[in-house]
Amino acid sequence: MPLAIRPLTPADRPAWEPLWQGYATFYKATIPPEVTDTTWARLHDATEPMHALGAFEGERLLGIVHLIFHRSTWTSGPYCYLQDLFTVEEARGRGVGRALIEAVYARAAEEGASRVYWLTHETNAQARILYDKVADRTGFIQYRKML
Repeated sequence: MPLAIRPLTPADRPAWEPLWQGYATFYKATIPPEVTDTTWARLHDATEPMHALGAFEGERLLGIVHLIFHRSTWTSGPYCYLQDLFTVEEARGRGVGRALIEAVYARAAEEGASRVYWLTHETNAQARILYDKVADRTGFIQYRKML
C-alpha cells in the first residue's frame, strides 16, 4: 500500500498520541498531559507557527513529524525547525522517516524558508544513518540551560 503524507487533523489525535508518547519514551522524557494538550492545540491553531504531518499507510499512522517556522537574524525569510520525528518500530527502514523529512523540505520551500534543521541525540545511531543521507552535519554543539 502506498504511503501518504498529509497534515494531521484534530480527528487524528487518537492515532497521534501513541506515537507522541513513543517519542517521549525513546528520549526518556516525561511530558505532562497538560503539555501534550497544549502541544496538540498549537499544532492545529492557524495563528501558531507549529505544524504536524503524518505518514499513513491506508488508515494506519506510521510516523509523525512536527515543524516550527521562526524568524532568523541571518535571512529575511523564515527557518524551519524539524522538532520531532518518530515512526513506529515496524516502519523503520521502510522510507517513512525519509518521506516525512522530504515533506518538511517541501513545506519549508513553500513557506520561503532557507533552512530546515533539527537535533538528535548522538546515540540515535539508526536515525543518524538516514540524517547523514538527507542533510549536512553542521558541527555545531548545542548548549542548554534549563530554567
